[in-house]
Amino acid sequence: QVQLVESGGGLVQAGDSLRLSCAASGRTFNGYTMGWFRQALGQEREFVAWISWIVGNTYYADSVKGRFTISRDNAKNTVYLQMNSLKPEDTAVYSCAATRNAGWTDPMTYDYWGQGTQVTVSS
Repeated sequence: QVQLVESGGGLVQAGDSLRLSCAASGRTFNGYTMGWFRQALGQEREFVAWISWIVGNTYYADSVKGRFTISRDNAKNTVYLQMNSLKPEDTAVYSCAATRNAGWTDPMTYDYWGQGTQVTVSS
């Protein structure tokens, strides 16, 4: 089992920045690709970004590319999502997830999920 706990959400104004953290515990963090997803009220869960384990390759949804940065500190078993130039449409519950499977933009691929952290961006 891998337990994931997100933190860092909050209420900000458009144009502001936030950094989300996702701390993993339980089984080793090794070998897991980590993803961030978000779900706005009344909408389906949406892929945001992923980062691979070994090389640290990253991939972003078009809607956040150039504004968000995913990173990981394997020594601390923590993955981060730096969110800059936030927009009201970024408002959602953000969740991190872990997987050793393929298909990293698909939430069904992921085995472990955090409880989520609310991000609200006012205009």
